[in-house]
Amino acid sequence: MDLQNKYEHLLEYLCSLGSVAVAFSSGVDSTFLLYAAKEALGDRVIAITAESCSFPQRELKEATAYCEDNGIRHFIVESEELNIEGFAQNPPNRCYLCKHELFEKILAIAKKEGIAAVAEGSNLDDNGDYRPGLQAVAELGVKSPLREAQLSKQEIRALSRQFGLPTWEKQSFACLSSRFPYGETISEEKLHMVDQAEQLLLDLGFSQVRVRIHGTIARIELLPQEFPKLMDEATREQVNQAFRSYGFSYVALDLQGYRTGSMNETLHLGTENHS
Repeated sequence: MDLQNKYEHLLEYLCSLGSVAVAFSSGVDSTFLLYAAKEALGDRVIAITAESCSFPQRELKEATAYCEDNGIRHFIVESEELNIEGFAQNPPNRCYLCKHELFEKILAIAKKEGIAAVAEGSNLDDNGDYRPGLQAVAELGVKSPLREAQLSKQEIRALSRQFGLPTWEKQSFACLSSRFPYGETISEEKLHMVDQAEQLLLDLGFSQVRVRIHGTIARIELLPQEFPKLMDEATREQVNQAFRSYGFSYVALDLQGYRTGSMNETLHLGTENHS
């Protein structure tokens, strides 16, 4: 099926839902999904964004601005993951605990607003990694239109560019809790450290970043082609000093470079030692 046919299939599927609440993070996938839902269903679409300490304020502001600019009703729901029993201990099913609680809240808003379905933005590529959050999606009957239409991340970016969406070349993002090794306690203080560190790198012009936190060690993941930029003496010193002011004791560059789900690599080791 070619790309245009996939998009037409997506619109048909969305129309079949009647009305939809899109779980909207302002990322590449959910922005594209919201755009398509708006095209398919018009005013029978709402967007719902979760506000929490693991979701940077810049992302919330972008979500709010997009909905305002496009005339989409937007709801913000407080979803403080650290209050979920067991979440802060960061078990391997952490994402399941979070998504289950979040989608229950989104489903409640959808029901109150008379919306027939809730949809989230996972894509075809998400089928290949460890994604416990998708278990919650399945259990609660949340729809995954982009997977239904067999759309990959690359195809979503291509269509987003075609439609002039501001997110077509936006860096991929996952909640800040994904920066912690499984079993390491997540705290609001450390989430803030990671948020500050990643924001600095973005402000310096790095296109795709992750700052993984191991105790008080920061492990920076960048695209390999951007390594020389970080190794510039002035930039390296600025990053090192800033990270230390945020609370990190040591700052390291991961020589393998940026990749999604790098914390999942430890799940294959058969050990809880993530040092």
